Amino acid sequence: MTVTPRQHAGTDGWTDARLLYALEEVVEKELNRHLAVAKDWMPHEYVPWSDGRNFDGPLEGEPWAPEQSKVTDIGRTALVVNLLTEDNLPSYHHEIASLFGRDGAWGTWVHRWTAEEGRHGIVMRDYLLTSRAVDPVQLENFRMAHMSEGFESDNRHSMLHSVAYVSFQELATRVSHRNTGHQSGDPVCDRMLARIATDENLHMVFYRNLLQAAFEIAPDLTMQAVRDVVVGFRMPGHGMPGFERAAAQMAIGGIYNLRIHHDDVLQPVLRFLKVLDIDGLDPEGLKAQEELGLFMNGLDGEARKFDERLAARAARRAARANR
Repeated sequence: MTVTPRQHAGTDGWTDARLLYALEEVVEKELNRHLAVAKDWMPHEYVPWSDGRNFDGPLEGEPWAPEQSKVTDIGRTALVVNLLTEDNLPSYHHEIASLFGRDGAWGTWVHRWTAEEGRHGIVMRDYLLTSRAVDPVQLENFRMAHMSEGFESDNRHSMLHSVAYVSFQELATRVSHRNTGHQSGDPVCDRMLARIATDENLHMVFYRNLLQAAFEIAPDLTMQAVRDVVVGFRMPGHGMPGFERAAAQMAIGGIYNLRIHHDDVLQPVLRFLKVLDIDGLDPEGLKAQEELGLFMNGLDGEARKFDERLAARAARRAARANR
């Protein structure tokens, strides 16, 4: 099945300002849909406050020790990465407010999204400190280092690139939170992250539907933006201290890796939008579509190799355990 977009006249002259104006009605529609289905929730209700006690310091409490944590080793690693990612919300807000503006439906969405994302950092930090899941001193040192660096998106040069990026990134964040909960070993943590993941999924739907509308009015430019974003995709936490090592541990631990990225993040969005089935593209759009297809095939191959290495690693560990 092929999908033929409604190519508007004069698409060569699309600018960010024109695209923002052209998509305003879609943003308003998606905003109203989001507000109708999103459920407000209270962060404090997901925190086990009765488990809390003073830390060492001015209140002369008990120092943190790893054995106090209820979560698994991989759970601690992923929780720190996930929270530090949420901590950079001021930088994310600045990025999207600068690109999308603060007026009209765009501005209402920017502020609503920021408010909802703020809950995630609040509840995660309260849970981690109250349950003594992670080292609080290390967590604060990481937060200071990460936020002092700030965040600059790879896609800040283009509104279309930014919409394409968050369409995938919101889903990636949902998957990471959900898998972290499953691997945490603590039902309280799992429940909290499931609540956060629900928000992230709704955010993904908003941006994905906006991207779908962009394909209808400027298919060639949107195809090029999607190609660029998919090929160069990086999670927003890539600049945090120790990210590469943590990402490797999360990959091996089954929280986020190449297979998950391909099967659970990229493919669902591309398939929903029928990106590789769109026809009627100009030469640049067609080139971008072909390059996207080739990249996805290559990524699937890389994911297969990763799966094989992971299986071999598990077999070696099992063999050592049986000696």
